Amino acid sequence: EDFLNLIFKAMMKDSLNSSHPVSATVQSSEQIEEMFDALSYIKGASLLLMLKHYLTKDVFQAGIQVYLHNHNYGSAQSDDLWDSMNEITNGTLDVKKLMKTWILHKGFPLVTVVRKGKIISVQQDKFLCHVEPENWTSDASYLWHIPLTYVTSTCNFTHCTNAYLLDQKSGM
Repeated sequence: EDFLNLIFKAMMKDSLNSSHPVSATVQSSEQIEEMFDALSYIKGASLLLMLKHYLTKDVFQAGIQVYLHNHNYGSAQSDDLWDSMNEITNGTLDVKKLMKTWILHKGFPLVTVVRKGKIISVQQDKFLCHVEPENWTSDASYLWHIPLTYVTSTCNFTHCTNAYLLDQKSGM
């Protein structure tokens, strides 16, 4: 419950146009200090949980083990973690490409789901809580790779989970 409350607080901050990405190039020590805030840590943790749920616990854990083995007693960059996950997925999913859409963009998407009979369509747009005209910038190019999981009448969370990767503005 505490973590969920922290996630909602971080999302509120991340929904402002004045937010910042989880990962960014910095030029000064002051910029480094600004990057290490609750938003970076809580959003980062949430993104890892999202990835773990999408990949499954076993695949995610295997990727972490590869990462730790490859960088034992050394330094690493964020791409190194995604590369380790890519080793485990054997090219079936480009984890680096998926995660870069989350860590390099500020904010998060609003996913709209519309059902017409048996047809489900989904669309993503950048979510902004308060648009401050003096700080507003167009984020029309923002496109997240959103792992969506769902259940059907023949498949529920107790015995299977369906997954869909929304990597375009809209999909079916």
